[in-house]
Parts: sequence; structure tokens; C-alpha cells
Amino acid sequence: MSFTDGGRRATGLDPHRLVQIVVTQRTGERWRGSGYQMTRTSVLTAAHVVGDAESLLLCALPAAGGTTAAGGMRTDGAPDVTVMEAPGRVVWSDDELDIAVVEILPAAGPGGWRPGGVLPVRYASVAAPVDCEVLGFPLFKLRPDTVSRHRRTKEAIWYRDTHHARGTTTPWSNLVARELEISLDSPGPRAEPGRSPWEGMSGAVVWSGGCVIGVVTRHYDEGLHRLTASKTERWYRLPPDRFDTLQRLTGLPARPGGLVRLPPPNNPPGWTAPPERPGAADARSAAESLARAVREQWRGEEQRQRATSRYRIQVRFDCTRRNVYEHWAGIRTPLADTLVPPRELADPLPLNGRLDEIVDVYRSVPSGRLVVLGGVGAGKTVLVSRFVLGLLHQRAPGDRVPVVFQVGSWDPTRQSLKEWMRGRLLRDYPFLEAPVDDGRSQALAVLDEDLVLPVLDGFDEIGTALQGTALGELGRTDLPLMLTSRPDEYGWAALRGVLTRAAVIELEALTVPDYADYLHFASRPIRSDGERSTVWEPVLHRLNEQPRTRGAEHLAQALSSPLMVTMARTIYDGTSGRDPRDMLDETRFDSAEALEEHLLAAFVPAVYENRPGLPARRRHRWTPELAERRLGFLAAHLEGLSTEDRRYRDIAWWELGTTLPRSVRVLVIGFLAALAFGVTTGIGNIPVDLVTTAQSLSFAVVRGIIVGSLHGLAVGVAFGAAYGYMSRSGPPEPSRLSVGFSRGGGKRRAAGAPRFLIGFGLGMPAGVVLVLLDRGPVGWLGYDDGNDGGLQGAFLLPCLLGVGAWLALSVAHWAMTPVDRRSVASVSGSLATNRVNTLFHMVVWMLVMGVPAGLGAGLQGGPLWGFLAGLVFGLEAAFGGGLGYGLSFTAWGQWVALVRIWLPLRGKVPWAVTAFLEDALDRNVLRQTGAVYQFRHVRLQEHLTHAYHAHHNLGQKRDSP
Repeated sequence: MSFTDGGRRATGLDPHRLVQIVVTQRTGERWRGSGYQMTRTSVLTAAHVVGDAESLLLCALPAAGGTTAAGGMRTDGAPDVTVMEAPGRVVWSDDELDIAVVEILPAAGPGGWRPGGVLPVRYASVAAPVDCEVLGFPLFKLRPDTVSRHRRTKEAIWYRDTHHARGTTTPWSNLVARELEISLDSPGPRAEPGRSPWEGMSGAVVWSGGCVIGVVTRHYDEGLHRLTASKTERWYRLPPDRFDTLQRLTGLPARPGGLVRLPPPNNPPGWTAPPERPGAADARSAAESLARAVREQWRGEEQRQRATSRYRIQVRFDCTRRNVYEHWAGIRTPLADTLVPPRELADPLPLNGRLDEIVDVYRSVPSGRLVVLGGVGAGKTVLVSRFVLGLLHQRAPGDRVPVVFQVGSWDPTRQSLKEWMRGRLLRDYPFLEAPVDDGRSQALAVLDEDLVLPVLDGFDEIGTALQGTALGELGRTDLPLMLTSRPDEYGWAALRGVLTRAAVIELEALTVPDYADYLHFASRPIRSDGERSTVWEPVLHRLNEQPRTRGAEHLAQALSSPLMVTMARTIYDGTSGRDPRDMLDETRFDSAEALEEHLLAAFVPAVYENRPGLPARRRHRWTPELAERRLGFLAAHLEGLSTEDRRYRDIAWWELGTTLPRSVRVLVIGFLAALAFGVTTGIGNIPVDLVTTAQSLSFAVVRGIIVGSLHGLAVGVAFGAAYGYMSRSGPPEPSRLSVGFSRGGGKRRAAGAPRFLIGFGLGMPAGVVLVLLDRGPVGWLGYDDGNDGGLQGAFLLPCLLGVGAWLALSVAHWAMTPVDRRSVASVSGSLATNRVNTLFHMVVWMLVMGVPAGLGAGLQGGPLWGFLAGLVFGLEAAFGGGLGYGLSFTAWGQWVALVRIWLPLRGKVPWAVTAFLEDALDRNVLRQTGAVYQFRHVRLQEHLTHAYHAHHNLGQKRDSP
């Protein structure tokens, strides 16, 4: 059992955890040493300090604000001592390493030390010279207390004060002894002849970069300016049982890879930092915001998992036996090191472990490159989640931020890895759109400054023809990374060349002991014959006691993956009346594959049953059959998007409309734009004709219908054609900007300049067409109202529309600013941002077009005429220009037209599609990755796709004559 505290770590040396150890030997002799409180009840010190001790007294500094008379540690045990004291007992010691752990025993009396809980510290190893610090109680800090006197002798009380020594250490001294040499300033005069002034400093913990790097062991054999320390990485040579005890008592990482490397790998020996280029400070700030966003995202994912089950299957992994990695000498060489590694580095690394040890295993790989292989449902995604959160828990400011990229969408023949990652960062974390000092986006800056650790999930989703190319491109980069893949696909790609310097581990199949407790404790308990049990007890008994029966063999083989275990637990949870013993029926399930298909088919109906006890927010109106059909449509949509070069897994809200043929989408967009503009124009013309002309109500109504129909048709054709042209390159991605009226970021505004040309490209031709319609068909039908402005109006209207459209787009774009970096990328947040942007566009179009038109008309025809003209012209601009622009050119407009209106009309998705997706997320059918959803399991997506096609084909056969 390792010492943890929710992933939080202490930030560095805390003087109130410093402990002076007063040792009384069996001979009666007393001496003192230093120590540091590592947990609530344990103190780390040197073994020789507490060796041959008959009794130990532990003295701690008072809490902040409480001091002794002289601010230090007294030594005579006088009754008026105000320091905190408690007896101690040695519970672990090693003479060779010269380290020991002392237990803080309960203190007697009201003034005794009752230590509270403390955060675990971070540990590090030193690979190059670094600065360091030591805090302890050396002999040269012996002081007389000028205030207090001994009660009996009236002599001054002597005490040792603290000394904070600061210096440097290097791993290149004491290579044979494998110790750390610490160089310090002079300690001051010797306190007594023949004694070292550093006496009492033994056992003090050595710190560097906010991490523990060793414990002081000697102070007299290398001169007054030197201390010697037992270094942390050497502690891993202990026998496993002794090391496990030390780890439990001190919170030491389970593997050497869990040690922070000092200095960071980016700074090899002899490296001198170049002058900081513009934007580097902003990049570091952006990296901290990115770390917070990633942490919140994956914490949310983990919380959803815990809402389903508080228990976790401990997936096991080991170094793969496949021939898919290079020489160990290369793997054991840091990426920054281009030297030929010595042969002693050619031994394999111990890469076996369990799910919670993945961070330590990764850190034990000097190259910083790790490939994780596992079959479908083997637990790769859960491992990725634990890796990201674990690495973030141990992360220090300035460290790389682990970010998960679904690498299946990368085409290495079209985009470099950096360019592709930049796009993914902007999609999932839109606040990184903000520029840094030199004009780069923050997304590009954090990549340029090497502040991102890519976690490339789903390498097998890259098209087969591109996998070898992708692996070669990854090998040519100098990035540390983690890569996950199915074994066969990675093996085929590795035939063309393995990923250089990458260690490869493979997830192991589960056995009954791996999931027995999970199935037992994650299911509702029942009482049977007076004992508490679960529905799984008979099944687990059969798997353990009769494993060679056909039914047990099939079930054990089916439950060898975490995917099937979690599905089985969900389906047979003890609340639905289903009995898991049915899965042992060898006549019904004649193979493990048949059992897996059964679990896949039963999973969605099981999670959509409105069982008693479900929260009210999860008891929706979607029946299991309807939910399965809707999910099947989404799965089939992803299959339709997939190509030989890419398998789609992302349910992107802005791409859902592409399930429709492009011709249908053009018609829908054109129709809605025509309807919006036509109805607004038709209704708006009626009060204008009634106020400004002598025509009757019937004339105004008929004219409104004619004008609205013709204008709507023209605008519909225009926007439909514009959409058809723009959609050839794919659907528009969501805007990464929000309404903020920021004046910063000239580069960002310049990038939007081509969009402004749309105003001239659509506005002026639209004005010409509207003039021709008013002067032509409307007049020929006898419904000319005389408000066309003559020749001057025919010339000014196209110009006004062109300039107005350009100005409206300019103002709307000027008002945009990158989203708040405190926000976390989500589907609902992305939709809300884009909805507000589109509505803001409409308001801008109304004001920019309506106000000048109203002022101009008011000067000619009076205030009432000006008000009506401005209102009508503004509303036409808002619904014709603003809404038409939104429908044709923005992701949210197409979402509304195609997904919120057309697809529900056809019965493909529910009207409350966002609520349906969020509900599926709550039920663990989907998962969220940034601004997109994914099916939680690829196998489930494939099953739903086949079921949807089977149902669709069956329906077609029934409808055929």
C-alpha cells in the first residue's frame, strides 16, 4: 500500500516539518540529529543517527506564529520548554544506505506533540549539477538562551538553532560510492575542538527543485565545505519486501521512473539557455491554463466512471514479447542525448505493472517514449486516463502538459504532426486561439516551446496504407510521447521500421482474480441463507472451481477484457432480475464470441432501462429500442464518414448534418434562408405601403406576398449556391472566438479579412437582383408602390447592400475575442458560444443596415417613415443577411438547419438531440473528448452500426411489394 493523498503533493521544503532527534544510547550518551516529517506518523533520517538508541525524543518546531524563547531547540528537557515533543521508535533502517524511518509515538501530557496530516513530498534524481538546500540543526548553531535560566543551577540554557544551508550538488562526484556530494559555504567556527561544526546535520533531507533528492549521512571526511548524502535513486536497489515498507512509510514512488528528473530533460549538461524569444512567457502561461483544462476534462471523465462504479479493474501490463521495438540501448538513451550509449545500458527495463503504476513505468523510460498495445476493449482508454491524471498530479510548473490526441484523424501525407496537433488543440481548447507577443496562437506557441506531451490514442485508427508513413514521421520527431494501438496494426506498421527509442508494453488478458472483487463489490448485495452475497457468487465459484467446463471456459475467455467485464457487470448488476448464471449455458452460447455478441446486444437496453433508484435526470422518455436506433444512426454516420485513410470516431456536432446528401443540404439551407428573408420582407412591406402610400390593405397584403416570395426566392438561391460552393471543402468548424470587443490581436483580425469580401461578393449582386425584381415582375404585375427611389435608388441600393454587408461582417469580426481561458472545452459550451456569435451577427446586421436606412428615409419622408424604413430594412438585413450568412457559413447555423430541424423531421435523431447526447454520456454509452463525443467502446460502435443497417434493410424489405 503506497502513501497517497488524492494526488496532491507538497510544493517544497516546509520548516514546520523539520524534526530534531535527541538520541539516548544504552551507554547513557546523548547526541542529536535532524529529520523530516514525511507522513503523519513517520520521520525520515539517517540510520547512524538512531543506531543503538535506547530512547528517542522527537522535537518539532512550533506551528507558524508559535516560537520558543529563543526561537530554537532546547536540549536540557526543562519543564518550561515550549517546543513540540513526542517519543519515537525506529521502524525501518538500512545501514548500507544509511537511512532510517522513525515512528512518532503518542505523546503523554497536554503539551505533547500531536502531529497532523501532511502532504506527500515529491522525490527526484539528479542527472547534472543543480542547486540544492538543507535545513537542520548543526553543532555550530549551539546558542545560549539569554532569557531563560535553568531552574536549579540558574545557568543559561543552551539550544541548537536551525541552519538553512544552500549550495550545489553533482552526480559526478562519489561515483564509486554512489552518493551525492554537496558543496556549501563555510559553516562558521567549530563549536568545540575536534568536533565537526556540521554535527547534528546528519539525517537532514536534501532538497532541489522542490523535491527530495537525498538524506545527509556524513559531514567530516571531505572538508568543511562538503556534506555527503544518500541519494534517492540508490534506494531502489533494496530487496522488494524492504523497499515496499520504505515506500509505504515515506511515499516514495514505486519505481525509479516516478522520480522527477533534475534538471529537466530539456536542459542537458552544459546547456545554456538562449535568450528568451518573444511569446515564450505567454506560452508558459498558456501551458498552465492548458494543464488546468486537461485536468478538469479528465477528472470529469473519471467522475462519470465512478458514478457507474466506484471500483476499478486493475489491468496488468508487461513488456511485449512481439518484435516491435529497437535495441534497449536506444530506449535507455534520452532523446536529447545523441551519443552512442554504452553497452551496460543494453539491459531490459522492468516494465511490468498495474494500471495505477503507469506513470512510474513511463518515467522509468529514459527516452520518454512508450507504446501501449492492447486488443479491443483491453483497457487502453482507461490506462490513458490514469496516465494523464497521474502525470498532472505530479506535474511541476514548466513541465510538459499531457494532452490526449485521437491520432486516427491524422493524415501524415498532408499535415505535419505539429500542424495537426495545433488544429486539435484549437478545436478542443479554443482559448489557445489567443495570440502571444509575436502573433503566434498560444496553441502553436506551446508546441514550439515543447510544453506538450502528446498522448496519441488509437494509432490503429489511421488508415492501413498510412500507418507505416505515420510511424516513420513520429520516429523523425524529437518528441517524448505515449502511443496506443491494437497489437496487429502496430506490428504491421513496424515491419517498415519501429518507433525509434520507444519501449513497448502490452496489456495482459484478465484472469478471474483480476475481476472477481470488481464484480462482487460493484453489484448490489443480497442475502442468502443469512449471508450477504451477490448474483455473481455462483458464477465466480464456477469459474474458480470448475474452470475446465465448456461454459466456464467460454465465459472466462469472454471476460478476459475489461470491456466485456464492465458490460457484464452493467447488465447483471443484481437490480434487473437477470441472472449471470445464464452465461454459463453452453448450449445457448457455444463460443466466447457468441457471449461477447450477447453482451454487446444487451448493453444499451440495460443502461436505458428506467430502473428504480436511477436519478430523476437520467429517467428520460427514450425507450431502450428508440435509444438503440438513434445511437445506431450516429454509429452508421461515423461509418459513412470513414475512408480507407481514416476511420471516424468523433461525433462532432458540426458534422452531423453531413449525413444528408449535399444536394439535400443545399435545398434545406436555401429553403430556410428564403423562408426567413421572404416572410420578414413580406410582412415588413405591409405597414410601409399603408403609411407611405394611399393603397388599400388588400394591395399592401398582396404586394407583400409577391415581394416576399420573389425576394425570398432570390436570397434562397444565392445562399443555397454559396453553401453548395463552400461545402465542397467540408463543413465549417466551430468558431473559436466569442463576443468580447477585444482590441488586441491584429494578426487574428487580419486573418479574417477574406471573410469581409463575402460582403461585396453577396451584397452587391443581391442588391442588383432585388432592384431588377422590384422594377420587373412586381411592376409588371401592377404592384409598384412608388417607393423605389427611381434611378438614384436603383444605384444606391446595391452599393448600400455591398458596403453594409462588408461593414456588418467587419464589426462582428472586430467584436470577437478568444474564449475565456478559464472555460473548459465541451460540446454544450462550444454550441453556446457559436449560438451567441450567430445571434450577435444578426443584431449587427440589423443595426448596420437599419440605422443608416432609417436616417436617410427620415430626412426625406419624416420621422415615421424613417422609423418604419429603418425597422423593415434592419429586420430584412438581420434575417436575410445575418441569418442567411449564419445558415450558409457558420457551424451553428448548419447545426440548427440540418440537425435540429431536418434530421428530427426525418426521425433520425430526437428533437432534443443535445439532451440525448448528454444523457448517453451520463449512461457511459458515450464519452466526451474536448468538443466532440465518441462511443465509449469501438466494439459497441461497430455493433450498433451493424444492428442499424440490419434494421434498416429489414424495414426496406418489409416496405417492398
